[in-house]
Amino acid sequence: MKTIQVQYFAMLREQAGCGEETITTAADTPAALYEELRSRRGFPLARERLRVALNGEFSSWETPLIDGARVVFMPPFAGG
Repeated sequence: MKTIQVQYFAMLREQAGCGEETITTAADTPAALYEELRSRRGFPLARERLRVALNGEFSSWETPLIDGARVVFMPPFAGG
């Protein structure tokens, strides 16, 4: 098990009811972590619609997670 800091933006923040949280998980990758959170929180977006950052850098969904990592999930942004 690892302790991960998760940060949410836009509609994910609204759905989660918070901008960030610290969770304990057995997920080994950001992909597995998102699917766990999607199931728990009911996030409507498929992973393919998001970007993920790991410890301040855009990352692959398959990068191994380590204890203490900071993961940011970013949905598409609208703006003008």
